[in-house]
Amino acid sequence: MEKNTILLVDDHKIIRDGLKLYFEGNDKYEVSAEASNAKDALTLLRENDFDLVITDISMPEMDGIRFTQELKLFKPNQKVMALTMISENQHIKHMLSAGVNGYILKNADKGEIFQAIDTILNDENYFSSEVTKIIMDNMTAKKQPVKKLSLETPLTRREKEVLELIIKEYSNQEIADSLFISVRTVDAHKRNLLEKTGCKNIAGLVVYAMEHNIA
Repeated sequence: MEKNTILLVDDHKIIRDGLKLYFEGNDKYEVSAEASNAKDALTLLRENDFDLVITDISMPEMDGIRFTQELKLFKPNQKVMALTMISENQHIKHMLSAGVNGYILKNADKGEIFQAIDTILNDENYFSSEVTKIIMDNMTAKKQPVKKLSLETPLTRREKEVLELIIKEYSNQEIADSLFISVRTVDAHKRNLLEKTGCKNIAGLVVYAMEHNIA
C-alpha cells in the first residue's frame, strides 16, 4: 500500500528528528521531506505534492500563519496541520482563518498525533481538546458590555445549537443524537450555516462563531 506523504516544517531540528521517529516503520505515513523554514517549505511545495503539511507557528522570517496563507494561494486544497506550543486564542483564530485543517499542541502524545492525521486525511478537521476548550472559553467568556455584532441573516436557535456542537467536534451522528434530529437534518443545518455565514468549510464556521461571539 502506498504511504501518505508528509512534509515537516519546523525551525528546530530536534523537533523534526523527534517527530520522524514516530513515523519509523509506520505502514500508513512517511515523512518524505522536511524544511527548517517557511521559505524552503514553499519551494518544496511548488515542486512536489504532499498529502499533509505539519507546521509550527513560531518560526523566523515567516511564521506559520503567513506560511499557510501563502501556501493556500497556489495549493488551496493542501491539508495543513499546526503542531505548536502556542495556545493563545488569537493565534488559533489566525491559523483557522489561514485555512489549517487541524491544530494540536506539542504536548500531544504519539496517539493523538496519529489520530489528528487520520482525521484530517479523512477530510475532517481536528482540534485537540485543549484548543477546543480555548475556543469555547473565548466564545462563552463574560465580557464587559460589548454589543454583539448584528448578523445580516440571523441564525436560528437550532442552527446555533448545531454550530456549538460542530465546534465541540461532534460527528453528524452525535449531533443528531444530542438534538434528537436526523443526520439528514444535521446536513441541512450545516449547509444553511455555510450559506448564511458565507464560510467555505467547518474551520471557517469556527472563526465566524468566535468573531461574532456566538455561544
